[in-house]
Amino acid sequence: MTLNSGALRPPLGLRLQGVEFRPPELLRWKLLSRRGDFRFRCCRSCSDKVVPNRRIVTVAGRKCLDKSEEWQSDLRKNNHKVRVQAAPARRFASSQPELASRQEKYFPRCTPRNSGPPSRDTPPKRDTGIANARDWGINLLTEQVNESGINEDGSTWYRESGEDLGENGYRCRWTKMGGQSSDGSSKWKEAWWEKSDWTGYKELGVEKSGRNSEGESWVETWREVLHQDEWSNIARIERSAQKQAKSGTENAGWYENWWEKYDAKGWTEKGAHKYGRLNEQSWWEKWGEHYDGRGSVLKWTDKWAETELGTKWGDKWEEKFFGGVGSRQGETWHVNPAGERWSRTWGEEHYGNGKVHKYGKSTTDEGWDIVVNEETYYKAEPHYGWAEVVGDSSQLLSIQPQDKPPGVYPFLDFGSSTLPPQGGSPPTTPPQDGSPPTTPPRTQ
Repeated sequence: MTLNSGALRPPLGLRLQGVEFRPPELLRWKLLSRRGDFRFRCCRSCSDKVVPNRRIVTVAGRKCLDKSEEWQSDLRKNNHKVRVQAAPARRFASSQPELASRQEKYFPRCTPRNSGPPSRDTPPKRDTGIANARDWGINLLTEQVNESGINEDGSTWYRESGEDLGENGYRCRWTKMGGQSSDGSSKWKEAWWEKSDWTGYKELGVEKSGRNSEGESWVETWREVLHQDEWSNIARIERSAQKQAKSGTENAGWYENWWEKYDAKGWTEKGAHKYGRLNEQSWWEKWGEHYDGRGSVLKWTDKWAETELGTKWGDKWEEKFFGGVGSRQGETWHVNPAGERWSRTWGEEHYGNGKVHKYGKSTTDEGWDIVVNEETYYKAEPHYGWAEVVGDSSQLLSIQPQDKPPGVYPFLDFGSSTLPPQGGSPPTTPPQDGSPPTTPPRTQ
Protein backbone atom coordinates (compact mmCIF):
# COMPACT_ATOMS: atom_id res chain seq x y z
CA MET A 1 0.00 0.00 0.00
CA THR A 2 1.34 3.40 -0.91
CA LEU A 3 1.01 6.56 1.11
CA ASN A 4 -1.10 8.17 -1.60
CA SER A 5 -3.85 5.61 -1.23
CA GLY A 6 -7.28 6.78 -0.24
CA ALA A 7 -6.99 5.08 3.15
CA LEU A 8 -4.13 7.33 4.11
CA ARG A 9 -5.62 10.68 3.26
CA PRO A 10 -9.31 10.31 4.00
CA PRO A 11 -11.18 13.59 3.77
CA LEU A 12 -12.67 14.77 7.01
CA GLY A 13 -16.40 14.95 6.54
CA LEU A 14 -17.01 18.53 7.60
CA ARG A 15 -20.09 20.12 6.18
CA LEU A 16 -19.69 23.24 4.16
CA GLN A 17 -22.19 26.01 4.27
CA GLY A 18 -24.41 25.79 1.24
CA VAL A 19 -23.83 28.31 -1.49
CA GLU A 20 -26.68 29.06 -3.83
CA PHE A 21 -25.64 29.16 -7.47
CA ARG A 22 -27.69 30.86 -10.10
CA PRO A 23 -26.66 30.81 -13.76
CA PRO A 24 -25.97 34.20 -15.34
CA GLU A 25 -29.24 35.99 -15.89
CA LEU A 26 -28.11 37.44 -19.20
CA LEU A 27 -28.36 33.99 -20.81
CA ARG A 28 -31.66 33.98 -22.65
CA TRP A 29 -32.45 30.57 -23.95
CA LYS A 30 -35.28 29.25 -26.08
CA LEU A 31 -36.65 26.02 -24.72
CA LEU A 32 -37.92 23.65 -27.35
CA SER A 33 -39.52 20.25 -27.02
CA ARG A 34 -38.79 17.49 -29.45
CA ARG A 35 -40.34 14.04 -28.99
CA GLY A 36 -40.85 14.61 -25.29
CA ASP A 37 -37.20 15.53 -24.60
CA PHE A 38 -36.24 19.08 -23.74
CA ARG A 39 -33.17 20.73 -25.17
CA PHE A 40 -31.77 24.25 -25.64
CA ARG A 41 -31.38 25.71 -29.10
CA CYS A 42 -30.25 29.14 -30.28
CA CYS A 43 -28.89 30.69 -33.44
CA ARG A 44 -25.51 32.38 -34.03
CA SER A 45 -26.58 35.93 -34.70
CA CYS A 46 -26.52 37.12 -31.12
CA SER A 47 -24.70 40.05 -29.63
CA ASP A 48 -21.81 39.56 -27.22
CA LYS A 49 -23.05 42.33 -24.98
CA VAL A 50 -26.35 42.47 -23.15
CA VAL A 51 -27.10 45.64 -21.21
CA PRO A 52 -29.38 45.21 -18.19
CA ASN A 53 -32.21 47.60 -17.52
CA ARG A 54 -31.94 48.56 -13.88
CA ARG A 55 -32.49 51.63 -11.77
CA ILE A 56 -30.82 53.01 -8.68
CA VAL A 57 -33.20 53.89 -5.87
CA THR A 58 -32.65 55.37 -2.41
CA VAL A 59 -33.85 53.49 0.67
CA ALA A 60 -33.27 54.94 4.14
CA GLY A 61 -30.59 57.22 2.79
CA ARG A 62 -28.73 54.38 1.01
CA LYS A 63 -28.43 53.83 -2.74
CA CYS A 64 -29.19 50.34 -3.92
CA LEU A 65 -30.36 48.40 -6.94
CA ASP A 66 -34.06 48.36 -7.74
CA LYS A 67 -34.80 44.67 -8.16
CA SER A 68 -38.32 45.36 -9.44
CA GLU A 69 -36.80 45.67 -12.90
CA GLU A 70 -34.94 42.47 -13.74
CA TRP A 71 -33.28 41.47 -16.96
CA GLN A 72 -35.67 41.79 -19.85
CA SER A 73 -36.34 38.43 -21.41
CA ASP A 74 -38.91 37.56 -24.02
CA LEU A 75 -38.74 33.93 -25.04
CA ARG A 76 -41.25 34.52 -27.80
CA LYS A 77 -38.95 36.99 -29.58
CA ASN A 78 -35.57 35.64 -28.59
CA ASN A 79 -33.88 33.42 -31.15
CA HIS A 80 -30.35 34.35 -30.14
CA LYS A 81 -27.57 32.63 -28.31
CA VAL A 82 -24.92 34.31 -26.24
CA ARG A 83 -21.43 32.89 -26.16
CA VAL A 84 -20.50 31.39 -22.81
CA GLN A 85 -16.83 31.42 -21.83
CA ALA A 86 -15.67 29.34 -18.87
CA ALA A 87 -14.17 31.34 -16.06
CA PRO A 88 -10.48 30.64 -15.39
CA ALA A 89 -9.76 28.11 -12.69
CA ARG A 90 -8.94 29.64 -9.34
CA ARG A 91 -5.53 28.89 -7.85
CA PHE A 92 -6.88 28.21 -4.39
CA ALA A 93 -10.21 26.77 -3.35
CA SER A 94 -12.52 28.98 -1.35
CA SER A 95 -15.86 28.34 0.28
CA GLN A 96 -17.12 31.77 -0.80
CA PRO A 97 -18.41 32.59 -4.30
CA GLU A 98 -16.56 35.21 -6.31
CA LEU A 99 -19.81 36.85 -7.41
CA ALA A 100 -20.33 38.45 -4.00
CA SER A 101 -17.67 39.96 -1.78
CA ARG A 102 -17.32 38.96 1.84
CA GLN A 103 -18.33 42.43 2.96
CA GLU A 104 -21.60 42.16 1.06
CA LYS A 105 -22.28 38.99 3.05
CA TYR A 106 -22.06 41.00 6.25
CA PHE A 107 -23.64 44.22 4.99
CA PRO A 108 -26.19 43.36 2.29
CA ARG A 109 -27.67 46.11 0.17
CA CYS A 110 -30.37 48.10 1.95
CA THR A 111 -29.76 46.25 5.24
CA PRO A 112 -30.30 48.35 8.39
CA ARG A 113 -27.08 49.32 10.13
CA ASN A 114 -27.87 47.52 13.40
CA SER A 115 -28.54 44.13 11.80
CA GLY A 116 -26.04 41.44 12.70
CA PRO A 117 -23.74 39.47 10.41
CA PRO A 118 -25.00 36.02 9.42
CA SER A 119 -23.71 32.95 11.19
CA ARG A 120 -20.24 31.83 10.07
CA ASP A 121 -20.29 28.20 11.17
CA THR A 122 -18.29 26.74 8.28
CA PRO A 123 -15.00 24.94 9.00
CA PRO A 124 -12.06 25.62 6.64
CA LYS A 125 -11.20 23.22 3.85
CA ARG A 126 -8.18 20.93 3.87
CA ASP A 127 -5.27 21.15 1.44
CA THR A 128 -6.24 24.54 0.03
CA GLY A 129 -2.91 26.25 0.66
CA ILE A 130 -2.67 29.97 1.31
CA ALA A 131 -5.52 31.99 -0.14
CA ASN A 132 -5.03 35.44 -1.63
CA ALA A 133 -6.29 38.57 0.08
CA ARG A 134 -9.01 38.95 -2.55
CA ASP A 135 -10.35 35.51 -1.59
CA TRP A 136 -10.62 36.59 2.04
CA GLY A 137 -12.44 39.78 1.06
CA ILE A 138 -10.91 41.89 3.84
CA ASN A 139 -12.81 45.18 3.98
CA LEU A 140 -12.21 47.03 7.23
CA LEU A 141 -14.75 49.54 8.50
CA THR A 142 -13.71 53.18 8.17
CA GLU A 143 -15.28 54.24 11.47
CA GLN A 144 -15.25 52.88 14.99
CA VAL A 145 -18.16 50.57 15.74
CA ASN A 146 -19.29 48.80 18.91
CA GLU A 147 -22.67 47.19 18.51
CA SER A 148 -24.51 43.96 19.30
CA GLY A 149 -27.99 42.54 19.04
CA ILE A 150 -30.39 39.61 19.16
CA ASN A 151 -31.91 38.08 16.05
CA GLU A 152 -35.48 36.83 15.68
CA ASP A 153 -34.38 33.22 16.24
CA GLY A 154 -32.74 34.13 19.55
CA SER A 155 -29.16 34.03 18.28
CA THR A 156 -26.88 36.89 19.33
CA TRP A 157 -24.18 38.81 17.49
CA TYR A 158 -21.64 41.58 17.98
CA ARG A 159 -19.42 43.74 15.79
CA GLU A 160 -16.54 45.99 16.83
CA SER A 161 -13.89 47.99 15.03
CA GLY A 162 -11.16 50.36 16.05
CA GLU A 163 -7.65 51.67 15.55
CA ASP A 164 -4.56 51.25 17.76
CA LEU A 165 -1.56 53.56 17.55
CA GLY A 166 1.92 53.12 19.00
CA GLU A 167 5.57 54.03 18.80
CA ASN A 168 7.56 54.17 15.58
CA GLY A 169 4.43 55.09 13.62
CA TYR A 170 2.71 51.82 14.48
CA ARG A 171 -0.91 51.69 13.36
CA CYS A 172 -3.38 48.80 13.50
CA ARG A 173 -6.91 49.00 12.12
CA TRP A 174 -9.08 46.06 13.14
CA THR A 175 -12.59 44.67 12.99
CA LYS A 176 -14.01 41.89 15.16
CA MET A 177 -17.35 40.15 14.84
CA GLY A 178 -19.03 37.03 16.09
CA GLY A 179 -22.14 35.42 17.43
CA GLN A 180 -23.76 32.31 18.78
CA SER A 181 -27.01 30.40 18.53
CA SER A 182 -29.73 30.77 21.14
CA ASP A 183 -28.75 27.51 22.87
CA GLY A 184 -25.00 28.17 22.63
CA SER A 185 -24.34 25.04 20.56
CA SER A 186 -22.98 27.07 17.65
CA LYS A 187 -20.41 29.86 18.07
CA TRP A 188 -18.16 31.75 15.68
CA LYS A 189 -15.66 34.60 15.88
CA GLU A 190 -13.62 36.49 13.31
CA ALA A 191 -11.02 39.24 13.42
CA TRP A 192 -9.51 41.15 10.48
CA TRP A 193 -6.67 43.64 10.72
CA GLU A 194 -4.10 45.67 8.84
CA LYS A 195 -0.86 47.01 10.35
CA SER A 196 1.87 49.41 9.29
CA ASP A 197 4.71 51.53 10.69
CA TRP A 198 7.40 53.95 9.50
CA THR A 199 9.87 51.19 8.56
CA GLY A 200 7.67 50.21 5.63
CA TYR A 201 6.24 47.18 7.42
CA LYS A 202 2.73 46.28 6.25
CA GLU A 203 0.52 43.37 7.27
CA LEU A 204 -2.93 41.97 6.52
CA GLY A 205 -4.39 39.28 8.74
CA VAL A 206 -7.47 37.22 9.49
CA GLU A 207 -8.27 34.88 12.38
CA LYS A 208 -11.39 32.73 12.49
CA SER A 209 -12.63 30.19 14.99
CA GLY A 210 -15.86 28.50 15.83
CA ARG A 211 -17.94 25.49 16.71
CA ASN A 212 -21.17 24.37 15.07
CA SER A 213 -24.16 22.45 16.36
CA GLU A 214 -22.68 19.15 15.16
CA GLY A 215 -19.66 19.57 17.44
CA GLU A 216 -17.14 20.44 14.74
CA SER A 217 -14.58 23.00 15.95
CA TRP A 218 -11.88 24.89 14.09
CA VAL A 219 -9.29 27.68 14.14
CA GLU A 220 -7.82 29.36 11.05
CA THR A 221 -5.27 32.17 10.79
CA TRP A 222 -3.92 33.84 7.65
CA ARG A 223 -1.25 36.56 7.37
CA GLU A 224 0.40 38.48 4.56
CA VAL A 225 3.41 40.69 5.35
CA LEU A 226 5.56 43.16 3.42
CA HIS A 227 8.85 44.25 5.01
CA GLN A 228 12.44 45.06 4.18
CA ASP A 229 15.09 42.47 4.94
CA GLU A 230 17.27 43.72 7.80
CA TRP A 231 20.60 42.73 6.22
CA SER A 232 20.11 42.99 2.44
CA ASN A 233 17.53 45.84 2.41
CA ILE A 234 15.60 43.85 -0.21
CA ALA A 235 11.81 43.97 -0.18
CA ARG A 236 10.21 40.73 0.94
CA ILE A 237 6.65 39.41 1.02
CA GLU A 238 5.77 36.54 3.34
CA ARG A 239 2.48 34.71 3.61
CA SER A 240 1.36 32.05 6.06
CA ALA A 241 -1.75 30.09 6.98
CA GLN A 242 -2.50 27.79 9.90
CA LYS A 243 -5.66 25.69 9.90
CA GLN A 244 -6.97 23.03 12.23
CA ALA A 245 -10.32 21.39 12.75
CA LYS A 246 -11.84 18.54 14.74
CA SER A 247 -14.87 16.39 14.05
CA GLY A 248 -17.65 16.31 16.61
CA THR A 249 -18.80 12.77 15.85
CA GLU A 250 -15.56 10.82 15.21
CA ASN A 251 -12.03 10.66 16.54
CA ALA A 252 -10.94 12.71 13.56
CA GLY A 253 -9.17 15.98 12.99
CA TRP A 254 -6.46 17.69 10.95
CA TYR A 255 -3.83 20.43 11.18
CA GLU A 256 -1.98 22.40 8.48
CA ASN A 257 0.81 24.98 8.60
CA TRP A 258 1.66 26.63 5.25
CA TRP A 259 4.24 29.33 4.49
CA GLU A 260 5.58 31.16 1.45
CA LYS A 261 8.44 33.69 1.33
CA TYR A 262 9.53 35.81 -1.63
CA ASP A 263 12.01 38.61 -2.24
CA ALA A 264 12.54 41.05 -5.09
CA LYS A 265 15.61 39.17 -6.42
CA GLY A 266 13.80 35.90 -7.00
CA TRP A 267 14.66 34.09 -3.76
CA THR A 268 11.66 31.92 -2.87
CA GLU A 269 10.85 29.46 -0.11
CA LYS A 270 7.66 27.44 0.27
CA GLY A 271 6.62 24.66 2.58
CA ALA A 272 3.89 22.94 4.55
CA HIS A 273 3.51 20.66 7.56
CA LYS A 274 0.30 18.61 7.84
CA TYR A 275 -1.18 16.15 10.29
CA GLY A 276 -4.45 14.23 10.30
CA ARG A 277 -6.31 11.48 12.07
CA LEU A 278 -9.38 9.41 11.25
CA ASN A 279 -10.29 7.00 14.03
CA GLU A 280 -7.48 4.38 14.11
CA GLN A 281 -5.38 5.92 11.31
CA SER A 282 -2.97 8.87 11.52
CA TRP A 283 -0.83 10.48 8.85
CA TRP A 284 1.78 13.23 8.52
CA GLU A 285 3.23 15.14 5.59
CA LYS A 286 6.04 17.67 5.24
CA TRP A 287 7.40 19.26 2.08
CA GLY A 288 9.54 22.21 1.09
CA GLU A 289 10.89 24.11 -1.91
CA HIS A 290 13.77 26.56 -2.04
CA TYR A 291 14.91 28.68 -4.99
CA ASP A 292 17.93 30.95 -4.53
CA GLY A 293 17.06 33.15 -7.53
CA ARG A 294 20.31 32.21 -9.32
CA GLY A 295 19.37 28.77 -10.63
CA SER A 296 19.80 26.55 -7.57
CA VAL A 297 16.77 24.48 -6.56
CA LEU A 298 16.10 22.24 -3.55
CA LYS A 299 12.87 20.26 -3.14
CA TRP A 300 11.94 17.57 -0.62
CA THR A 301 8.94 15.61 0.64
CA ASP A 302 8.43 13.30 3.60
CA LYS A 303 5.15 11.44 4.20
CA TRP A 304 4.31 8.69 6.65
CA ALA A 305 1.30 7.08 8.29
CA GLU A 306 0.41 4.48 10.89
CA THR A 307 -2.50 2.57 12.37
CA GLU A 308 -3.27 1.60 15.95
CA LEU A 309 -2.51 -2.01 15.02
CA GLY A 310 1.15 -1.11 14.49
CA THR A 311 1.31 -0.94 10.71
CA LYS A 312 3.48 1.93 9.44
CA TRP A 313 4.49 3.06 5.99
CA GLY A 314 5.95 6.10 4.27
CA ASP A 315 7.73 7.67 1.35
CA LYS A 316 10.29 10.46 1.07
CA TRP A 317 12.51 12.00 -1.60
CA GLU A 318 14.82 14.94 -2.21
CA GLU A 319 16.28 16.63 -5.27
CA LYS A 320 19.02 19.25 -5.73
CA PHE A 321 19.84 20.89 -9.07
CA PHE A 322 21.88 23.73 -10.49
CA GLY A 323 22.49 24.35 -14.19
CA GLY A 324 21.25 20.92 -15.25
CA VAL A 325 23.53 19.09 -12.82
CA GLY A 326 22.10 17.52 -9.71
CA SER A 327 20.76 14.49 -7.92
CA ARG A 328 17.58 12.82 -6.75
CA GLN A 329 17.21 10.21 -4.04
CA GLY A 330 14.41 8.67 -2.05
CA GLU A 331 13.08 5.81 0.04
CA THR A 332 9.80 3.90 0.32
CA TRP A 333 9.31 1.79 3.44
CA HIS A 334 6.78 -0.34 5.29
CA VAL A 335 6.61 -1.92 8.77
CA ASN A 336 4.05 -4.61 9.66
CA PRO A 337 2.52 -5.14 13.12
CA ALA A 338 5.19 -7.75 13.91
CA GLY A 339 7.92 -5.15 13.46
CA GLU A 340 9.28 -6.53 10.18
CA ARG A 341 10.57 -3.74 7.96
CA TRP A 342 10.76 -3.54 4.20
CA SER A 343 12.36 -0.63 2.30
CA ARG A 344 13.53 0.34 -1.14
CA THR A 345 16.06 3.15 -1.66
CA TRP A 346 16.88 4.74 -4.99
CA GLY A 347 19.02 7.53 -6.40
CA GLU A 348 19.85 9.42 -9.59
CA GLU A 349 22.92 11.44 -10.53
CA HIS A 350 22.42 13.86 -13.41
CA TYR A 351 25.65 14.97 -15.09
CA GLY A 352 24.19 17.66 -17.34
CA ASN A 353 25.41 15.95 -20.55
CA GLY A 354 22.40 13.75 -21.18
CA LYS A 355 23.64 10.86 -19.06
CA VAL A 356 22.01 9.80 -15.79
CA HIS A 357 23.39 7.32 -13.26
CA LYS A 358 20.55 5.37 -11.61
CA TYR A 359 21.03 3.06 -8.66
CA GLY A 360 18.99 1.46 -5.91
CA LYS A 361 18.35 -1.56 -3.71
CA SER A 362 15.76 -3.05 -1.39
CA THR A 363 15.59 -5.35 1.61
CA THR A 364 14.25 -8.10 -0.68
CA ASP A 365 17.54 -8.28 -2.65
CA GLU A 366 16.48 -5.95 -5.44
CA GLY A 367 19.32 -3.93 -6.90
CA TRP A 368 20.32 -1.89 -9.93
CA ASP A 369 23.19 0.34 -10.98
CA ILE A 370 23.04 1.65 -14.56
CA VAL A 371 23.85 4.69 -16.70
CA VAL A 372 21.24 5.74 -19.23
CA ASN A 373 20.79 8.52 -21.75
CA GLU A 374 17.96 10.64 -20.41
CA GLU A 375 17.00 14.28 -20.64
CA THR A 376 17.07 16.02 -17.27
CA TYR A 377 14.03 18.11 -16.45
CA TYR A 378 13.71 20.55 -13.57
CA LYS A 379 12.51 24.12 -13.10
CA ALA A 380 15.02 26.67 -11.88
CA GLU A 381 12.30 29.18 -11.05
CA PRO A 382 9.03 28.72 -9.15
CA HIS A 383 5.84 28.73 -11.17
CA TYR A 384 4.55 31.33 -8.70
CA GLY A 385 7.24 33.83 -7.76
CA TRP A 386 7.88 37.47 -6.92
CA ALA A 387 6.04 38.95 -9.89
CA GLU A 388 2.93 36.85 -9.23
CA VAL A 389 2.79 37.50 -5.49
CA VAL A 390 3.18 41.27 -6.03
CA GLY A 391 0.30 41.16 -8.51
CA ASP A 392 -1.86 39.35 -5.95
CA SER A 393 -0.91 41.67 -3.06
CA SER A 394 -2.46 44.93 -4.21
CA GLN A 395 -4.44 45.34 -0.99
CA LEU A 396 -1.33 44.76 1.13
CA LEU A 397 0.69 47.27 -0.89
CA SER A 398 -2.10 49.86 -0.71
CA ILE A 399 -2.02 50.09 3.11
CA GLN A 400 -1.36 53.73 4.03
CA PRO A 401 0.93 54.23 7.05
CA GLN A 402 0.84 57.28 9.27
CA ASP A 403 2.63 60.38 8.06
CA LYS A 404 6.17 60.56 9.39
CA PRO A 405 7.20 63.93 10.82
CA PRO A 406 10.24 65.51 9.13
CA GLY A 407 13.55 64.61 10.72
CA VAL A 408 12.17 61.48 12.43
CA TYR A 409 13.85 58.16 11.64
CA PRO A 410 12.26 54.79 12.36
CA PHE A 411 13.75 52.51 14.98
CA LEU A 412 14.97 49.23 13.48
CA ASP A 413 15.10 46.18 15.73
CA PHE A 414 17.50 43.77 14.03
CA GLY A 415 16.88 41.07 16.58
CA SER A 416 13.15 40.61 15.95
CA SER A 417 11.38 38.44 13.42
CA THR A 418 8.37 39.63 11.48
CA LEU A 419 6.80 36.19 11.26
CA PRO A 420 6.67 33.44 13.88
CA PRO A 421 9.13 30.59 13.25
CA GLN A 422 7.75 28.02 10.86
CA GLY A 423 8.01 24.27 10.95
CA GLY A 424 7.00 23.66 14.56
CA SER A 425 5.55 20.31 15.54
CA PRO A 426 1.75 20.22 15.16
CA PRO A 427 -0.45 19.43 18.13
CA THR A 428 -1.37 15.79 18.64
CA THR A 429 -5.04 16.67 18.17
CA PRO A 430 -6.82 19.81 16.97
CA PRO A 431 -8.48 21.97 19.62
CA GLN A 432 -11.72 20.93 21.25
CA ASP A 433 -13.14 24.40 20.72
CA GLY A 434 -12.02 27.39 18.69
CA SER A 435 -10.04 29.99 20.57
CA PRO A 436 -11.65 33.42 20.33
CA PRO A 437 -9.89 35.99 18.15
CA THR A 438 -8.72 38.97 20.12
CA THR A 439 -7.64 42.40 19.09
CA PRO A 440 -4.59 41.60 16.93
CA PRO A 441 -1.42 41.75 19.03
CA ARG A 442 1.34 44.08 18.09
CA THR A 443 4.24 42.11 16.59
CA GLN A 444 6.74 44.94 16.21
